[in-house]
Amino acid sequence: MICTRCGTNVPSETAACPRCGAWLTAQSAAGAPQRAWPRQPAMHSTGPQPGPHSAAHSAGPAFRLDASRWTRGDRTTGIGTLVLLISLFLPWYGVNVLGISAEVDGLTGHGYLYIVLIVSLAIIAYLGASAGFEELPARLPLSHRQRLLAASGLNAALVLLAFLFKPGLSGWRFGAFAGIVAALVALAPLVRPSAQAGRAGS
Repeated sequence: MICTRCGTNVPSETAACPRCGAWLTAQSAAGAPQRAWPRQPAMHSTGPQPGPHSAAHSAGPAFRLDASRWTRGDRTTGIGTLVLLISLFLPWYGVNVLGISAEVDGLTGHGYLYIVLIVSLAIIAYLGASAGFEELPARLPLSHRQRLLAASGLNAALVLLAFLFKPGLSGWRFGAFAGIVAALVALAPLVRPSAQAGRAGS
């Protein structure tokens, strides 16, 4: 018997061509044209196929920075926090002895200002997330303003403490003044609504 697909000579009792897999019938032996049946295709799911929208949905909310989601207070807090973060690496304290000057930054002068560094990075990341997501991927306690108030208040308290208690006989430098002003600027728009709400309640 000759396979009508590939022309291979196969035994007459063979049901399928061992070379190409085409099914053989008795008509093939007689030389009649016979359509070779293709191999059975692989089974596919008949359910709904995932599209780009479902893939994006399963991956979580998409990040798209939209600065219009920030309030004026958010912008002020963000800028103040950024300046505070930079000020930590500037000279905070210095001494002059016999014409020799020595200066240290805030992180070197007071190790606990690393807490301010971490909290400032968290505030900046949080403000970025609040402007990039319509809804935050994770649920956080407190309201938006209360979160910023707690973080900025902690920063202001630690910076004020570091400003008042200078190490040794050193004097203040530019970084200390920039840090205390930036911490208070970041806190100001958050404290004002709380004070106004308190007066309205009384």
